[in-house]
Amino acid sequence: MDHAPGYAHNKAAHVARLRRIEGQVRGLQRLVDADTYCIDVLTQVSAAKRALDSFALALLEEHLGHCVAAAIEHGGPEAEDKISEASAAIARLVRS
Repeated sequence: MDHAPGYAHNKAAHVARLRRIEGQVRGLQRLVDADTYCIDVLTQVSAAKRALDSFALALLEEHLGHCVAAAIEHGGPEAEDKISEASAAIARLVRS
């Protein structure tokens, strides 16, 4: 890759966000180890999934605004490839 990723200017915030999500997942392990009521564990699973979804959407927005926009500006087959790649990523997020 010859340029920084779209999230480069926000990297520290993304890493901090991922560390919080990692903490949520570790918290799930503790809940299971402590034999916490199933519904309470499921509630925390839902919160962790929402946090990951929110992170993914922020990353996708940066990708579209930086990588895809730059490819479109330059035009040609790279633009079409970036649009297809972004569409596939969106489809994966929607299916998950």
